[in-house]
Amino acid sequence: MLDAAARLFAERGWTGTTVEDIARAAEVGVQTVYFTFGTKRALLKELLDTVIAGDPDPVATLDRPWAREVLDAPDPAAQLALQAAGARAVLERAAPVLEVVHAAAAADVELAELWRLNRRQRHTVQLRFAEALLAKAGGTLRDGHDAASAADVALAVLGPETYGLLVGARGWTPARWEHWAADALVRQLLPG
Repeated sequence: MLDAAARLFAERGWTGTTVEDIARAAEVGVQTVYFTFGTKRALLKELLDTVIAGDPDPVATLDRPWAREVLDAPDPAAQLALQAAGARAVLERAAPVLEVVHAAAAADVELAELWRLNRRQRHTVQLRFAEALLAKAGGTLRDGHDAASAADVALAVLGPETYGLLVGARGWTPARWEHWAADALVRQLLPG
């Protein structure tokens, strides 16, 4: 059902996709969708959580192996390269669903809150990464950035909005975006 929902939401958007459409595409009864998820919003939230994580396991982002690898990277530049690689892996799966949530947030109060929550969660992860980066860089980042402002920079560079613009709208490959993102983070955050 989640795969069918992901495809339909990406093709038709939030308002253009009904629970009936999802049930038909998943070859299940409408009541099965409602029994499993309760509401269309709950289904979208479950879909978002699953595509971001890459699996249905309830493991926090910072406890996932890729995030541990970022935090354990031996030097600042290596950490930033791993952050870009991790963001690419997540966004290759999640960008279309994040775009649906972001677009629907303008007209749906509950989805607006889901979008704000997702953005806060992304910032929390970037803040933890920035704290590790600051420690690896000897307590000094470029242009006086502290952990909070470094997290802001990473949130902008590695966010789905930037990825969607460059990969989705401008036709960059995910590999090109990853290389650019890692380079942009190094240039913005690491001392010259």
